Amino acid sequence: MTHPVGYQDNVFVNCPFDSTYEPLFRAVIFTIQHCGFAARCALEEDSTGDIRIQKIIKIIDECRYGIHDISKADLDEKSQLARFNMPLELGIFIGAHHFAAPKSYNRSKQYVVLDSEQYRYQKFISDLSGQDIKAYGDDKDKQIETIIQQVRDFLRNSSRRRLPGSGYFNDRYNTFLAVLPAICKNNRLDIDKLTYLDHLTCVIGWLAESRE
Repeated sequence: MTHPVGYQDNVFVNCPFDSTYEPLFRAVIFTIQHCGFAARCALEEDSTGDIRIQKIIKIIDECRYGIHDISKADLDEKSQLARFNMPLELGIFIGAHHFAAPKSYNRSKQYVVLDSEQYRYQKFISDLSGQDIKAYGDDKDKQIETIIQQVRDFLRNSSRRRLPGSGYFNDRYNTFLAVLPAICKNNRLDIDKLTYLDHLTCVIGWLAESRE
């Protein structure tokens, strides 16, 4: 069966979208793009006419790879209920692979699960037992460097493509962050109000102009 256009390069990013997680989210997007893949997530479309879950299913269908961060499982301050969007989307991704016809393109799906602690998931989603969960820890000074390495290593091992080491991507990301204010100024963007697509456009533009 013919796969969707871009399927072999598309990476579905399933993670928290709140301000606390945003530095990690942006590092993940940068690393995916710099590794030669294409980041995809629910934030790329904002049509009020779309049912969110259908949009997510469509994007998952178009992605061979998935990066799933299930760290945001705490209680919502207002409702006092847990938020399970990330585990739900992980389940859809796993199901798309598992229930695909033997020769379907979705049989080639591969994914990695991230969390702040390696075995924390056993307390709230024990059915994942046996999965190789990658933990990036709670040290704010090391999280970005660690998650860049985890994303790079997953894409390297899953795709078998030759990629530079994670230190290279970490250095490049720090360089990008240093020039991002100037990029935003040149494009008349407010660096404190960048949307997902704003940030992605800045990343793609900078990578195109600064290839080594």
